[in-house]
Amino acid sequence: MSPMIESKNAEREAILEAAKLMLISARTAPKSAGIDDVLAIIVHGEEKDAIACKMEAMAEERKIEDFRRDAKNVRDSEAVILIGVRGNKSFGLNCGACGYESCKEFDDARKNFGEDFFGPTCLFKALDLGIALGSAVKTASMLNVDNRIMYRVGTAALKLKLLPEATVVMGIPVSAKGKNIYFDRP
Repeated sequence: MSPMIESKNAEREAILEAAKLMLISARTAPKSAGIDDVLAIIVHGEEKDAIACKMEAMAEERKIEDFRRDAKNVRDSEAVILIGVRGNKSFGLNCGACGYESCKEFDDARKNFGEDFFGPTCLFKALDLGIALGSAVKTASMLNVDNRIMYRVGTAALKLKLLPEATVVMGIPVSAKGKNIYFDRP
């Protein structure tokens, strides 16, 4: 074994370790009533590139160039963290935010796949997803790992069934470059 570790190799390994810590942050983030319906995985290599390919196809289908722009970010990233939620499970509060008078009506309602996600979604499950996402990106920020929460990454991953139990998924590509590729872009 060489007594030296090249920066590029060390950075790649560190990003994957940071991604693992981001998953811990998502897992331990507060959840409504302590019920954990958050799902998370790290995707890299060929699976990561498959997400980018799906996003490029979606750019063509929908004539939305932002899918192509974000696909380039995915390709240029070391890994993508996918965080989703089982949003089709009710919370039991009967708050009505989902559009139904009761959680029983919500539970009995037909769940449909829209253009991007399954719905309806329980508001409390959506809030849990948001808190988990915030906790994950906080950890990345503390570790100086560039990242950005991306809706388009999540919808492509959902269509690829990378988190099959999730009804809503967001993606967080991560990288460490001389310039943040997620915010300094055309």
